[in-house]
Amino acid sequence: MILLADGGSTKCDWILLDDVGEIVFKTRTKGLNPAVFEKSLLERRIRENVEISSYRDKIDIVHFYGAGCGTAKPAAMLKKVFEDFFVTSEIVVKEDMVAAVYAATTEPGIVCILGTGSNSCYFDGDDIHMSVDSLGYILMDEASGNHFGKRLIRDYYYKRMPQDIASEFEKSFDLSSDTIKENLYKKENPNTYLASFAEFIFTSERNGYFYKIITEGIQEFIENRVLCFPESQNVPIHFIGSIAHFSEDIIRAAVWPYHLTVGNIVRRPIDGIIDYYRKEVIKKKN
Repeated sequence: MILLADGGSTKCDWILLDDVGEIVFKTRTKGLNPAVFEKSLLERRIRENVEISSYRDKIDIVHFYGAGCGTAKPAAMLKKVFEDFFVTSEIVVKEDMVAAVYAATTEPGIVCILGTGSNSCYFDGDDIHMSVDSLGYILMDEASGNHFGKRLIRDYYYKRMPQDIASEFEKSFDLSSDTIKENLYKKENPNTYLASFAEFIFTSERNGYFYKIITEGIQEFIENRVLCFPESQNVPIHFIGSIAHFSEDIIRAAVWPYHLTVGNIVRRPIDGIIDYYRKEVIKKKN
C-alpha cells in the first residue's frame, strides 16, 4: 500500500491507496512543515493520528510532498521522523511544488502555490525549475495566507481598515497587542497564526477593501514569482491552493495586463496526486 501526503504549515492531507489504487482511508493532520516546526512536534502530530498509526506496519511506501521540504536539512529531518515511525516502509520526501505540478499539468507551464505560504516553479514537461529559493513567510510568500494576515493586522493598527470592517474584525479575533506579540514572537507556528487572520477575507462578503488587498497581493506575486520565468509569456500559469481557488476572478483580472494565460486552478492538490499515482499503479500492472 502507498501512503500519500500533501503537507503545508496549517494542515496535511493523507490518502492511503491499496495495490489497485483504491482509497483505504483519507485523513488529515495539522501541518508538518519541517522548516518551521520542531522535530518533537512533527513526531507528535503524526503519532496522534489514529488512522495512520493503525496502518503504519502495513504501508509499503510513504510519499510525502510538503512545504519546507525544498532544502536538504529540513527534508532530511522530516524523513528521519518518518523512518522512525514507519519502520517497515520506504520513505520519499519531496517539496510541495512536485505535488502541485502533479495536480496541475503534464505539459509545460508555470505552477504556483497560494496557501499558507506561496511559491512557484517552471515545469518543462519533465523537470521542475525554480527561479529562486523561497525564504519563507518573513521575507517572501507574496499573496499567501500569512501575507494577507500581516496586511490585515497592520491595516487595523494603522487605522487604514474601514471602520465597519474593523468592527467585524474585532469580533472575530483577539487583537490585543500583547496577544499578537506573544503569538508572533514567543509561540510556535507564527506563520500559521498569521494565516489564520486571512480567513476573515475569504469567509466574509467581498467588498472593495478586500478586493484591493487581494489584488495587490496577487500583483506582487505575479511580478516577483511569475514574470521571473522567461517562459511565462508562452505557457499557461496554473494556480494551486485555497487562496487561488477563492481568488480566481482576481487572478484572471490581474494577469491580463501582462498578457499571461491562466491554466488550471486547483483547490486541493491531493486529488491530482491520487490520479497521478493511480495511473502509475495501472501502468506498472500492465
